Amino acid sequence: MTAGDVMPDGAMHLARALQFGDSVFPIGGFSFSAALETAVQQQVVTDTGTLYEYTRTAVEQAAMGDGIGLIWAHRAAQADDIDELERIDWLIHARKLSGETRMMSIRTGKKFTEIGARILGASLLERWRERIVAAATPGCYPVALGINFAVQGLSTRDAFVVHQSGVATMILGAALRLMRVDHVETQKMLYQLNTDMDASYEAAAAAHLSEMAGFAPLTDILAAAHVKSTVRLFMS
Repeated sequence: MTAGDVMPDGAMHLARALQFGDSVFPIGGFSFSAALETAVQQQVVTDTGTLYEYTRTAVEQAAMGDGIGLIWAHRAAQADDIDELERIDWLIHARKLSGETRMMSIRTGKKFTEIGARILGASLLERWRERIVAAATPGCYPVALGINFAVQGLSTRDAFVVHQSGVATMILGAALRLMRVDHVETQKMLYQLNTDMDASYEAAAAAHLSEMAGFAPLTDILAAAHVKSTVRLFMS
């Protein structure tokens, strides 16, 4: 276990992790569905069983994709290495084949950086915001989250948990508006998905940045189809 794995004791740190990881934190995540909208339209997802499998697959892919990038970004932020953060940001961006997926990561990442800089007043966050504004870096969400938690002294593990939980809650929240599924059923799914969180973190934390993978062909196909959809409730 590294120093970044340990979150300082105290209710304050837990409260701050919960605040910045809340699904209603105002970065616009509610307007995206991670291609679930098209998956429902194309009958790839038709019931609670297929919804669970779709969400589980998305969470697993996120762990070994953006999750690895997040962990490396947190480490770079702890070292105050903004050039390394920029390199990681571009690597994350390059692994997103769908224009909607890139848009989602950039929009939420930029907003998360802006709000974080205003609330925390941290120098590194402000410098990162300036690089995004100057178009020197795309500003993907996993990097923004890594920087935010690092400057607060919050752990890589908790940043990873917030990220993974965010992927699941985004999809399940969209499902409530797209399918015949209720809040209890989605909460049961989320509870079950959290079972493997520790193992997922250990695997991602042990991975090299070069192992970060964005291979999600079905999601990419659904996202491409979503662009051409004539009726859309969500932006992805």
